[in-house]
Amino acid sequence: MRLGQTVPNFEADTTKGPIKFHEWQGNSWVVLFSHPADFTPVCTTELGRIAVHQPEFAKRNTKCLAHSVDALHSHVDWVNDIKSYCLDIPGDFPYPIIADPTRDLAVSLGMLDEEQKKDPEVGKTIRALFIISPDHKVRLSMFYPMSTGRNVDEILRTIDSLQLTDRLKVVATPANWTPGTKVMILPTVTDAEAHKLFPKGFDKVSMPSGVNYVRTTENY
Repeated sequence: MRLGQTVPNFEADTTKGPIKFHEWQGNSWVVLFSHPADFTPVCTTELGRIAVHQPEFAKRNTKCLAHSVDALHSHVDWVNDIKSYCLDIPGDFPYPIIADPTRDLAVSLGMLDEEQKKDPEVGKTIRALFIISPDHKVRLSMFYPMSTGRNVDEILRTIDSLQLTDRLKVVATPANWTPGTKVMILPTVTDAEAHKLFPKGFDKVSMPSGVNYVRTTENY
């Protein structure tokens, strides 16, 4: 799925019962992240660390939803393994895992093509992560190879960025930004408008080109 596309209101069986996506999402943000199979070592660590960080996602009004192409009974056994491996998961496993043994959902979400869905090698590419805003639109996507585990801190950082820029609408977050550090004022905002929007001030950076396009502020 491309950025800005609406996630379909799919129905799925999960480890926490059947869901209809839009109703399940409600007014929350969602991190939907997929896996090529149960009982895979890197994915086990990812589901475990996201479970450990569940309170951080909750602070951001964000629900987590995992997807794997195995059957529901396999997911249940895998969850028990994840809880055994990640002993710092507080309480019950906190989020559902979708069962997609036919890979039909993986196809509908653009993770692989219809003609490739039965190819086990191509199936290994089902390592997508989508951040979805409350209007059901894809706001960010990341695809990872099986050899590289996802960074939960980076997922949380991108949610912070998306929510901040949605709220302020006139800023973007620069490379390596973290909450509380400087943001960049969009070039479409005039200096006069910037003074009104950020009365505590902002910094202008002079460039050799003479073009005025880099302005930063911590006063947000």
